[in-house]
Amino acid sequence: MTTGRDDDALTWDGDDDPTLDVGAAGTDVAPEPEVPAPAPAEGLPKGYTAVGKGSDTVASADAPGAASVERSAPADRDAIATERRPLGDGALVALGVLGGVYALYAIGWIIGGLRLQGRAQYLVLDVMYQGSLWLAVLAPLLWFATTFLLTRRSRAWVRFAWLAVGVVLLLPWPFVMIGAIGQ
Repeated sequence: MTTGRDDDALTWDGDDDPTLDVGAAGTDVAPEPEVPAPAPAEGLPKGYTAVGKGSDTVASADAPGAASVERSAPADRDAIATERRPLGDGALVALGVLGGVYALYAIGWIIGGLRLQGRAQYLVLDVMYQGSLWLAVLAPLLWFATTFLLTRRSRAWVRFAWLAVGVVLLLPWPFVMIGAIGQ
């Protein structure tokens, strides 16, 4: 039978446990004693560095002028501008899409280059053709990695501008002209 409460559908077994009461006005649960906040430390042990909000007021034991509690914050904008900032969600998605484009370009160079191999044998030696084919296959991947590494400290638009230049320059022309099936 029911326990007489209207909200039985919203309860779980064990809800009537008296240790789960959160201290209504008429209960005999003792209030928790207040714990005083810890006093701020005057300095960090040797080898430690304070980070985060309020870290500029904590001194390290091995820092120069460890007797003073205040550390000087960088005053010029150039020092702040060179700090690494994480990429936003849109930039990460755009990098993923461009990375996928470059991976498809590498696949396009493989397919188009292998389809073109029979037609280009009279122009160059087979060894030269194989070397240039694999350089062409690696070119999109190398462009993406090099651009990503060399523009780490640049603004995001510079990185995306160089990646867009690579998308235009590294188009797999053998795949575009001959295709995967051939004509």
